[in-house]
Amino acid sequence: MRPFTAAWGWTTGLCVMLACCLGACNGGKPNPAAEAPPQVTVEQAFNPNNFQVDHPELFPLVTVAERKTVPALNVTGVVQPDISRAVPVISLAAGRVVEIKARLGDVVSKGQLLLRVQSSDVSGAYQTYVKAQNDERLARLQLQRAELLFSKGAIAKSALEAAQDTEDDAKADLDAATEQLRLLGINKDHPSGVVDVFAPISGVITDQEITNASGVQGLSGPNPFTISDLSYVWIMCDVYENDLDAVHVGETADIRLAGYPNQVFKGRIDNILPILDPSIRTAKVRIEVPNPGVMKIGMFVTATFYGRQPVSRAVVPATAILHLHDRDWVYLALGGGHFKRQEVVGAGIAGDMQEVASGLKPGDQVVQSALELQNAVEQ
Repeated sequence: MRPFTAAWGWTTGLCVMLACCLGACNGGKPNPAAEAPPQVTVEQAFNPNNFQVDHPELFPLVTVAERKTVPALNVTGVVQPDISRAVPVISLAAGRVVEIKARLGDVVSKGQLLLRVQSSDVSGAYQTYVKAQNDERLARLQLQRAELLFSKGAIAKSALEAAQDTEDDAKADLDAATEQLRLLGINKDHPSGVVDVFAPISGVITDQEITNASGVQGLSGPNPFTISDLSYVWIMCDVYENDLDAVHVGETADIRLAGYPNQVFKGRIDNILPILDPSIRTAKVRIEVPNPGVMKIGMFVTATFYGRQPVSRAVVPATAILHLHDRDWVYLALGGGHFKRQEVVGAGIAGDMQEVASGLKPGDQVVQSALELQNAVEQ
């Protein structure tokens, strides 16, 4: 038993020594695997375009329907006067304004007195008239005398013809002087140094270039007034070149005013101007509209143009559309509580239904209230 015990002790000591040697040979270096940091668990960020909810039954779905509709294009425009119905008020006499009977924005009638001008042109025109009248009287007497002498054989026929020619010239000068007074608005029997200027048409004064005591220069200066017939007005719209195929001359357009939202006015596309604005790539489209009296110059309007052929479009409740970051979105159901936020392009609105030009097809399932799901997701 003793020898066995000694051998066992010797074996144990040898193992201990070997373990120490191995530790020394390792140099006391740590085990990299043992000292590595714990593995990081990465949580996936929420993806708003594809996610899952725990209780999808809280968000009812609707089926995307289909509707045949005429495509519509909405653009903005401004009310302007029809320049073919704008008539300048002209004072043929130059002088100083002594009285103004109307002003900018007034509604006037044809023949209404607008202003009075004190002018030296009147005295010159009247002097010319009086001189022409005297010359014609003398020429007429000379012609009568020549006719009497010619009948007695006292003068030659050439002398009679000369007297007749003088009388004709004097008559022409008198007619011209009389017409000049008429154009100036002067009564030849009661001349005055003040010229009255009347409205040439009925309408609204849309421009005024004079004030009291200001001067007018006749035909060489600016017109004192401009009168516009506003029974018809122009709507000038800007249409992007990509949308010009939806606009055709001769077709009708719907006009809506911000001040009268419940009224729709009909207009006819009169012209599409051939020059594009190089900065914003738009063309001017002119619409002629009968004015019932509520359209004011400078008003902003919305014009709606309609296509020629109906198209099929998806239709959803207006509540299914979420307007976010200047875009329109719907929540498309993928099944199993999964939803996808889908961008769409909205079109016209008919009551509580919204037309969708692209992004959906009939038969798709979308969340009926996109705002409720959006709020739930954000929480």
